[in-house]
Amino acid sequence: MSEWTSIIDDVIDHVNLLKELGERSVEIDPAVLRSLSAAAPSVAAAPPRPASAPRPVTPSAAFEKPRGNPPAVLAAAALTPEARRKALSDIAAQAEACSACVLHEKRTKSVPGQGNPDSPDVMFIGEAPGYDEDQQGLAFVGAAGQLLTKMIAAMGYTRDQVFIANICKCRPPGNRTPLPEEMQKCLPFLRGQIGVIRPKVIVLLGGTAIKGLLDTQVGVTRLQGQWTSYEGIPVMPTFHPSYLLRFEPAKRDAWHALKLVLAHLGRPVPGASK
Repeated sequence: MSEWTSIIDDVIDHVNLLKELGERSVEIDPAVLRSLSAAAPSVAAAPPRPASAPRPVTPSAAFEKPRGNPPAVLAAAALTPEARRKALSDIAAQAEACSACVLHEKRTKSVPGQGNPDSPDVMFIGEAPGYDEDQQGLAFVGAAGQLLTKMIAAMGYTRDQVFIANICKCRPPGNRTPLPEEMQKCLPFLRGQIGVIRPKVIVLLGGTAIKGLLDTQVGVTRLQGQWTSYEGIPVMPTFHPSYLLRFEPAKRDAWHALKLVLAHLGRPVPGASK
């Protein structure tokens, strides 16, 4: 398979994702088309690539491509900051209008997520909105959100410098765990956001976020503090802030995971002695 064929396959995958999100047209910067035209493939086919060793945990096969750059990389590279914000606004509007599962029936507001859309160092992904989030339409603003704010500050960031979202965009009744079919209906919105935002690292908060995005049944206890990846983006699973509020000893493990994220990003631990 040539490198050019690999790029075409990636573009097809990305267009299928846009279709899943309800898009019916795509705008492409003329400069991007010119750059693609300049990168014409050579006549000789590229030699076959060796198969990569399997990882302990892998994302859904439909969104994990071992060859070339992931489609989200190609899409994000062509987006201006204004285009990113518009794309996220469109996804938020689609989530607000969504009635694909029962969660929309009792929600007050959909909660698409918020923060820095321009390839932030970290994107935090939790489970689903709670009562406060449902009322305000913002992710992680209740008690768990207050702890997450402290965790973000301990890493040397503000909430505006990262992006915060959830697997599900609507609050489950009584704050119950989202059902697998509810997560599947909502995942295209999150996948679209990740493709637009293109964070440097994803931090998954809690077992539901881990199972939803990585398409695995392995729990948070086993994966906490262990690197994996999604669409070529490094992923660090750790405990949900609501669990840390109930079981404080786990804060040490969560902080260790966040320090691994800082080390990966080449950032010092704030306040650490030199």
